[in-house]
Amino acid sequence: MDTEGTQDLARRVKELEIKAGFAEDLLEELNQTVHRQQAQIEKLAQQIGRMRQQMADADEAKDAFRSPREELPPHY
Repeated sequence: MDTEGTQDLARRVKELEIKAGFAEDLLEELNQTVHRQQAQIEKLAQQIGRMRQQMADADEAKDAFRSPREELPPHY
């Protein structure tokens, strides 16, 4: 291979190394983003579970403490 071909090959290899470095950085950034989003999803799922439980508890409490005045007699 002549000097010009060697220089061209070296330039192309260097460009590929640079692109590979950027790709690695981007992949790491995307991995961190996915990790943060997964943590947020898990936190939100827990909050929804607690809210559902609170609503169920509130419904049970409402039914358990029903006043006799709120119920209609059987003949109505």
